[in-house]
Amino acid sequence: MARFIVNTHGRLQEWIADEKGYFRDEGLDYELTQHKLLTKMAPETYTAGAGANAVPDNLHGAYQTYEQGREASISCACHWTVNMAASASHGRLWGEAYSVSPCGIFVPENSSVRSPEDLAGVNIHVGYQSGSHYTTIQALEPFLKPDQIKLKFGGGPADRVDQMLSGLAPAATVFGMQYYIMEQLGFRKLLDCTFMIAAMIPPGVDLEDVRKYYRGLRRAQADIDRMHQAYAHYYMNELPERHAKLVDVRRFGPGERIVFEPYTREMYETTKDWVEERHIFPPEKSGHGAYEQAVAFAAE
Repeated sequence: MARFIVNTHGRLQEWIADEKGYFRDEGLDYELTQHKLLTKMAPETYTAGAGANAVPDNLHGAYQTYEQGREASISCACHWTVNMAASASHGRLWGEAYSVSPCGIFVPENSSVRSPEDLAGVNIHVGYQSGSHYTTIQALEPFLKPDQIKLKFGGGPADRVDQMLSGLAPAATVFGMQYYIMEQLGFRKLLDCTFMIAAMIPPGVDLEDVRKYYRGLRRAQADIDRMHQAYAHYYMNELPERHAKLVDVRRFGPGERIVFEPYTREMYETTKDWVEERHIFPPEKSGHGAYEQAVAFAAE
């Protein structure tokens, strides 16, 4: 049987389950790996004097990594992307759990932007066809007309932190670890966003192994719920060194929380409809897989 390869996701649960032997207790033969989004620019090029045009649109986001194929038995991304990728047969969305993460739109402390309405026409740095792309639109729709929402595709979460630190981003949407970085370094949260995460299972993976993996994560989640501070040091495994030295991870919150409830047909269909209604994907990229084909359950 092939080893079960896990892409960690900037969260604590996998590291705890590994440390405490929860995966081994389930009989899972596994390996932890880390998935990194490709970037167009090196961090040192993000300098305050470079000007806003120094940040080109990076059109390689979470969805493109599933088009290319991630080398893992299970990996995570925002549920919008996993939903669309599963509907296009790039894998199957795991239907027995999902997770939620703190997320927000941040601006510099001295920014003149004081309300969501002030973001009309302002570049908000997000990841292309990644969670920040969708959730920024979703969060701003109650406040702005569609043509007032201006997105800049600044790359992955760490890229967007670099751009904020260098003064090249007037606003950025970040989640999880990067949310805590912005908060700790004094950036001002303008608006909370919804950030829901799903897991992707590529073809050929034993679904019983996926269930073993999630049984280990359930125990880790209980540890976090009781006292996350004992495990916050694991954020250091996920942060780029240049950001780790700027913050004290002991002050970070619990981050992403796994919800052991089904990703329902209603969630799948309404999310897919929402993405398609906003033309985030061209028609030829919008898959037609029904819930039964796109979502996997171990009981099958």
